[in-house]
Amino acid sequence: MLNMIKNSFTERLKELILESGKKQKDISADLHISKQRLTRWKTGYNEPCLDEIIMLALYFDVTSDFLLGLEDETGRKTKFDLQ
Repeated sequence: MLNMIKNSFTERLKELILESGKKQKDISADLHISKQRLTRWKTGYNEPCLDEIIMLALYFDVTSDFLLGLEDETGRKTKFDLQ
């Protein structure tokens, strides 16, 4: 299940970056992080900590649940089998 969430996060982040119409260097400058850090999150090489997830959610004006793939665009919760 955690791999599904990790994959959802990277896909959502890629989508949000693309939809923003901004370059990664501009987004990383806005967030006061390195471009490498943003790229590592986008590729799944590294995972953001809780504070960084909150920062991304606020920046892209989405919920942290959406960013993590726990809900869809309408706010409906995604069902995961926890077993």
